[in-house]
This record gives sequence, structure tokens and C-alpha cells, in this order.
Amino acid sequence: MSIENSNLLLLSSSRVGSTEYLNHALEMIKTKLNGVTELLFIPYAGVSLSYDEYTAKVQTALNEIGIKVTGIHECDDPVLAVNNAQAVAVGGGNTFHLLHQLYQNELIESIQHKVSTGMPYIGWSAGSNIAGLTIRTTNDMPIIEPKSFNALQLVDFQLNPHYTEHNPAGHNGETREQRLAEFMVLNPSTPIVAIVEGSALDIKQDTMRLTSGLSGPLSQANGFVFKSGNKSVITTEDSLNHLL
Repeated sequence: MSIENSNLLLLSSSRVGSTEYLNHALEMIKTKLNGVTELLFIPYAGVSLSYDEYTAKVQTALNEIGIKVTGIHECDDPVLAVNNAQAVAVGGGNTFHLLHQLYQNELIESIQHKVSTGMPYIGWSAGSNIAGLTIRTTNDMPIIEPKSFNALQLVDFQLNPHYTEHNPAGHNGETREQRLAEFMVLNPSTPIVAIVEGSALDIKQDTMRLTSGLSGPLSQANGFVFKSGNKSVITTEDSLNHLL
């Protein structure tokens, strides 16, 4: 279910290498918010740090672009908070815990509705993963069981943030590519968009492109689409509208 009027920025990661938190993404976030001054942050993917700490961390990162951040956990009525939000951001952490909390707080439909009105949605890592059809291509450990694996379904494909082809010497476990190949065997008609660290999917209504917050040669980051047993490269020069 791809939602019309979507205005999404789906970041692979909050950092690239040793960069400061969200620093590489500040210009992309500023452009996506386009005049929005207040952001509702959903910290539910955080498990090893408190929601207050997580929200403060995002606030510190976004001070540079003049954005006020409010954690949804600070609001008496989470659904009303989403309904009144100028924009929503969902951070990374554990995807299973994030989705569990979204169901617990009955936020799935309210987020979908607000996105359908054109409200900006920004996610990174787990926050990007849940924008897809399901969370069945997350990299995370299922530390808690959500009501369903069905996610926000803001787009008509699966996502795999932090995608890497790195395979350490002596490692005998499955690579990321092999894991996604397993998904394709059981779901041959469902695309998976894999985005590498430093890159993001920028979606505006019926247009989508791969973008990067990096400069120089690194700005030409590649991503990948997995479907029907095939893997194809996508670049910042490609139109990805056909995936919406």
C-alpha cells in the first residue's frame, strides 16, 4: 500500500563512519522539512537508552537547523500528538521493539493518515525499515514479538537499511545478500530496496530517488534492488518512480 501524497526521507543510518550523530543528513532533513520548525520524535526503537536520552540526542543534532524536537513519550495522548504534528521522525534501534510500541500505542493508522496529508516523515535505520510493507527484512534480533510484522506500508516494497556486502575473513555465517535471497525465494514478487550507510530514499508523492548526504566521490552512493532472485544496482542518477 503506497500512500499518496507521501513526503518521506528514509535514511539508511544516523551516522557514516565517524561522523557526528545525524550530521551527514542535516541538509537532507532541512530540505525535507521545508519550513517546519517543530518535530515529533518517536524514540520507541531505543532499548538500551531512555526515551528522554534519545530525544535529547536528536534535539542536540537538530539544533543546528533550528528544529524543536518533542518526544512522543512526553505527550499524554500519542495519537493526538501524531494528529497534531507538523512532521514526524522515527529513530533507529531495534525494529521489533519499535513496531511493538507502535501497535501498543495504536499509532499505525494515525501515522498513515498524517503521511497521506503530505506531512513529512523522516526515518533512519529502524525508522526507515518500518516505512516498508513489513519488517521481515530488518537486520535486528527479535527481542520482542509485535502484534504483527506488517509495518506502516508507506511504500510498496521492503527496506534493508545499513546494507553492506562486507564479509569478514573467516566468517561462516550468511551474508546480508544471502539473507535477502532467502526472502526472495518465499516472496519472489516483492521488491527489497537496500540502502547503504550515508544514503537515503527521498520520496515526494509519485517520485523517488536515491540521494546522499556525503560530498565528493562518496556522494554517488549506490543502492540495490532485490526481486525475483535478481539483484540490480541503483544510483543517485536513476529514477525509482516505478517502485512506488
